[in-house]
Parts: sequence; structure tokens; C-alpha cells
Amino acid sequence: MSGLRLLACAPTASLRGARFGGDEDLDEGGRKAALALSAFGRGDLWVSSPARASCETAQAVGHSALTEAALADPDFGRWQGLGLDEVALADPAGLQRWLTDPGAVPHGGESLARVRERVGGWLDAMARQRVVVVAHPIVVRAALTHALGLPDERVWSLDVAPLSLTRLMWRAGGWHLHFPPAQ
Repeated sequence: MSGLRLLACAPTASLRGARFGGDEDLDEGGRKAALALSAFGRGDLWVSSPARASCETAQAVGHSALTEAALADPDFGRWQGLGLDEVALADPAGLQRWLTDPGAVPHGGESLARVRERVGGWLDAMARQRVVVVAHPIVVRAALTHALGLPDERVWSLDVAPLSLTRLMWRAGGWHLHFPPAQ
């Protein structure tokens, strides 16, 4: 039996402002929140998305992490850096399509279905490892959608908060969501 922990990165200004993408440092509140976490996963392999916020979250928790391109944030194309409200005003039909059709790419970037595919491929390759992953909440959503065998459009039914920790266990040839006892 092996385990994989998914740690959503600490908040950044873009994450707090509901902005699409943006490779930025943790904001002061995000850094303080990450530093307040108790260390866990000693002896496990730590892997991070290439995003600065993910790498800084791992460092704040006391670990250096290997970076993995498959865990990168989605490419939001021309929406990169825009707020959700800005996109809703400029491209309401495109935003609606993106929110309801995981294969849609109205922004010219990467579809959510493609994000799930690349993240899921990496996740399955780690099935027999003990790994702690640090990534953006949308990447954690994609990993969970894949691991639980949910349809792509269910990605939005998973609410992943910054600094949330989700544990998956690999056994009997598949991923299982694991809820450890409270401590």
C-alpha cells in the first residue's frame, strides 16, 4: 500500500483575486499560513509543480521539492492574469463554455480535460510511491477527478482550498480517497 498526499499551495494575490494563472510568489498571508503548518511527510518524496507558489509552499513547510512539469498550472492563453470578473465581462460565452465543457479552450490555452490527462498520467506513474505533491488547487482538482474516475465535468464539484491536504492511497489496482483519523 502506498500513499500520495496532495497539498494545495498557499494563497497568492492572484489566487485570492480569482485571477487566471500567474506565476507569482506567495503573498504575506500565504507565507505565514504555510509556515504555520506542522511539518509532515518526512522521508517521503516531495514533488512540486513548477509554479513559484508551489515551490515556496514546500519550502515554507520545511521541504525542498523536485519540480514536475506535468503538475504545472493550466495554460490560460489570453485569459492569463485576468480576473474572473474581467473575463465574465469580456467573454461571457467563452467563460460559460469553459465552465461547462472540459474540452473547451475559448482562451486559446489548455483545456481542463487536457490538464486532467497530463496530471492523471503522472499520478498513475506514482502509484507505488510515497509522495507529497504541492500544486495549485485546480491541479489538485484535476488529480482527484482522475483518481476517483469522475467525469471531467465534475472537476468543479471538488472544492479545493489553498493549503488543504488530501490523501490518496493506491491499493487493489486503484486510487482510494483516504480520510485519516483526526489528531
